[in-house]
Amino acid sequence: MATAVRAAKLLCRVSVRANSDNRWVIASHRYLTTKSIYRLSSRTMASAVGESKTGLLFRQLFDRDSCTYTYLLADPATKEALLIDPVIEHAQRDANLLEQLELKLKYVMNTHVHADHITGTGLLKKLVPGCKSVLSAAAGGDADVKVKPGEVVNVGAIELEVRPTPGHTSGCVTYVNHAHDMAFTGDALLIGGCGRTDFQEGCAKTLYNSVHSQIFSLPDHYLLYPAHDYKGLTVTTVKIEKQHNPRLTKSLTEFVSIMDNLGLPYPRKIDMSLPANKVCGLYNLPDDLAAVLKKSSVESA
Repeated sequence: MATAVRAAKLLCRVSVRANSDNRWVIASHRYLTTKSIYRLSSRTMASAVGESKTGLLFRQLFDRDSCTYTYLLADPATKEALLIDPVIEHAQRDANLLEQLELKLKYVMNTHVHADHITGTGLLKKLVPGCKSVLSAAAGGDADVKVKPGEVVNVGAIELEVRPTPGHTSGCVTYVNHAHDMAFTGDALLIGGCGRTDFQEGCAKTLYNSVHSQIFSLPDHYLLYPAHDYKGLTVTTVKIEKQHNPRLTKSLTEFVSIMDNLGLPYPRKIDMSLPANKVCGLYNLPDDLAAVLKKSSVESA
C-alpha cells in the first residue's frame, strides 16, 4: 500500500499558475486549474504501476477515432490477462500484444454497452479462443459472464471489484483494483467531466449519486482511468476530481441543470454500435469489419 501511495504522489507534481478565465485548460498532458498544474504522464504511470515487480503488468491503449482507452491488465506470475473496453478496429492489435507479451487472455470486459464505437469483444473471442466476455448484468447485453455489484473478477492474483455506476447508461460499472489503488470508470467519470445522460436510459441524478457514492468514496490517492479522453489526458485521481471536476463539484441541482443543457449532437456511430454491442459487437457489422470477422472465424475453425 505504501508503495502505491508513493507512486500516486509521483503523478501529481504541483505548481501554481493563474488562469484568467477560470476554466479548465488542457495542454501536453497537463491538468490546469486556477490553483495548480497536475502533470499526469503516461510514462510515469508505466513506471509506477506497469512493472512486473508490482505484481501487475499494465498497458493503456488508444483508439484515435473514438478517443477510447483500452486497458490491459495481467498477472506477470501466471500470465493471465484481461482487457477492458476493447475497440473492434484494434482487436488484432490487442491480440498481437497479448502474443508478444506471452499472455493468456482470460476475460474481455466492458464497462457498459458503448454507443460511440463497436466493442472488440466478439472479434477477440475469435482471435483468442477460450477467453470470455464480461458485462454488467444490468446492461442488458449478451456476455459469457454477467457481473453484479460487489462481485470480484480475478486473473491470477489480480482482483477487480465491480461497483455499480449507472447514470450514463443503466448498466455502467466501475472496476476497482484495490491492491494497486486504481479504478476504471468507463464513461461515468471522465477527466474533468462525465458521460452524457441523454440516451440509453441515462439519468443525471443517478449519475451524480453513482459517482459520489461509488467513486468519490474511494481513497483520495486512487488513480482513475476513464474510457475516453478528448484532450490528451491519460489518468486522474479521486482527489483531483473531487476538488476540481467542473460538473461533479456542483450541487445535485446545478449538475442536473448542466447535463440537461449540454446540447450535444447525436452520436454518429450509435445506430451501428448499440445493436452490435448488445451481442459482443457481432451484429450487422460494416462490410470491412464483417470481412475481418469472417476471416478470423475461418482461421480459427
